[in-house]
Amino acid sequence: MAFFKISIIIPVFNETEIINQSLMHLNKIINANICEVIVVDGNLSGSTVQSITLNNIRKISSPQGRGVQMNAGAEYASGNVLLFLHADTLLPLNAIDHVISVCNNPDIAGGAFDLGIDSSRFLFRITEQYALLRSRMTKIPYGDQAIFLKKEIFNRMGGFKNIPIMEDIDLMRRIKHCGYKIEFITEQIRTSPRRWENEGILFCTIRNILLSTLFYIGVSPKTLKKWYK
Repeated sequence: MAFFKISIIIPVFNETEIINQSLMHLNKIINANICEVIVVDGNLSGSTVQSITLNNIRKISSPQGRGVQMNAGAEYASGNVLLFLHADTLLPLNAIDHVISVCNNPDIAGGAFDLGIDSSRFLFRITEQYALLRSRMTKIPYGDQAIFLKKEIFNRMGGFKNIPIMEDIDLMRRIKHCGYKIEFITEQIRTSPRRWENEGILFCTIRNILLSTLFYIGVSPKTLKKWYK
């Protein structure tokens, strides 16, 4: 069995309200001997990383942009597995065991978790089911599913492109086209419903479906960004 060190990379921008709660949950489930947590602040004033109260977090800043920030975290990382986590997303309690199990398969490049939305509203169950079906049919996870990759393969693919939106889908498509396999973990992460609630559940869901479809058929991320906050 190979030894894996997991670098958990969290890109942030003005997340002072939630970052400590998210990091405290993460601290409860990781093994400090095989995990490191890197928070990458896209606000060069460092407002989010300066608000972190835990001592065992590696904190860096980079120019704004999720792909740019995640690349900066990957370059800084000492682990041989990279897990990209949104600041408002909580991993399941046994997430690290799942990641190691997947990465021990030499035929697998990495994986992702199924999407779970931290709300009891029925419409979110429909959103979750759509995300599950979409990921299984396309074999492409989205960034809110806590994607993880072996660092060797991430580097071989050139990391995330410097594009304003769809950087996660773009990387996963390139990995798929190169013949690498991604494994889906059926246990759900728990992500905040705030973006759906802020914009409206139906609007946000339909808008995201339309934008991803347009990206698949070749519309540029720069154009798509105009319709995405």
